[in-house]
Amino acid sequence: MIRQYFGTDGIRGRVGDAPITPEFVMRLGYAAGKVLASDRSALAPGENPVVLIGKDTRISGYMLEAALQAGLCAAGVNVRLVGPMPTPAVAYLTRALRLQAGVVISASHNPFEDNGIKFFSATGQKLADETELAIEAQLAEPMQTMSSRELGRVKRIDDAAARYIEFCKSSFPFDQDLRGLRIVVDCAQGATYHVAPPVLHELGAEVIPIGNHPDGTNINRECGATHTATLSAAVRHHRADFGIALDGDGDRLMMADSDGKIYNGDQLIYIIAKHRKLLGKLKGGVVGTLMTNLGMEHALDRLDIPFARAKVGDRYVLEMLADRGWQLGGEASGHILCLEKHTTGDGIIAALQVLRALREAKMSLAQYTADMEQYPQTLLNVRVSAKVDLQHTAIQQAVQTAETVLGNTGRVVLRASGTEPLIRVMVESQSAEQSKQQAEHIATAVRYSVA
Repeated sequence: MIRQYFGTDGIRGRVGDAPITPEFVMRLGYAAGKVLASDRSALAPGENPVVLIGKDTRISGYMLEAALQAGLCAAGVNVRLVGPMPTPAVAYLTRALRLQAGVVISASHNPFEDNGIKFFSATGQKLADETELAIEAQLAEPMQTMSSRELGRVKRIDDAAARYIEFCKSSFPFDQDLRGLRIVVDCAQGATYHVAPPVLHELGAEVIPIGNHPDGTNINRECGATHTATLSAAVRHHRADFGIALDGDGDRLMMADSDGKIYNGDQLIYIIAKHRKLLGKLKGGVVGTLMTNLGMEHALDRLDIPFARAKVGDRYVLEMLADRGWQLGGEASGHILCLEKHTTGDGIIAALQVLRALREAKMSLAQYTADMEQYPQTLLNVRVSAKVDLQHTAIQQAVQTAETVLGNTGRVVLRASGTEPLIRVMVESQSAEQSKQQAEHIATAVRYSVA
């Protein structure tokens, strides 16, 4: 079955446009409550299931939070509110508090005009496809509010941030610290603004927080993991040892060295994998995606580390890791999964794993990644107003031409975004100019096909 509302990372869109409206979100809360809390075998007689709700710092979060909790309560589900909290924190708290599900109101790296809803199961993992389909099926049914005696209640968890800070710190070796390091952390004016700086500070680092004054409309605006120029400049200005950039909901990571040079998800995953291989603690191999740089694959191969590619989207990386029994994977965009530390991608925890590797090796980011060549990639996002047939003759001819030109020295990846109305064109080659030319040629063909 084809999902009508759920994309690769929950339900997302422009606030006020379907489906991100108060009416729909209330019905979504009701439907999710009926599906996620359908198994009451672990509950005492008469006890309501409990669902946790967190959000990022978008102004629309207040409205959608109220709608969501109304729907859940109407389904007979109790609600626990934690306010602005990173997505991975909601996953952790749902599992730690033994709740039936967790919900995050966030559009991740998107601008503040967008918002979305994503769910976690009782185990702190993203929902399986069949569960999302069940919620969509329930959405088609009329709402039947429970009796007044059975309605859900709402409470706030006041110590949620402190619990998550301690959880993040526990992922770093107890006998090590970050003393002597000056670290700039860019919180993207998002949900990590009140948790990421304390984690690093309590581990001993001198912390310079930026992007930590959200006002409801500035999330991801010229800051964070999707706009790393701000981090680079801050690292150089403050003469910091490292820079850490997170995104609006805290599940993406980019880092900078003392020169302000940015290191993406592929490079950071390589550092973690190499470190664990040297310690004899790497379980299996590494899962990347179709967008993972070919240079990373070749570098891992030289270390005898198996590598596999999943579809784009951290949910698909997670699925492949589970299928293979591996623990480490992620995307160049900064989603990094360390499954022995957490059930989902976590920017703060991933940063701590990188810092641990560098501290133990007494190396810089540049030194530790010197044996990993980054092949030039050109990524173009073509905005579209309607669904595009990627098998269109003009598009396929452009792709075939590019593949002929590249031969065995590059790759072409063409796909529709799962979260935005975009067609993503990626061309990778040992020649930057060649990558750019072929990507522009394919992008032109995509525009022609929808003209």
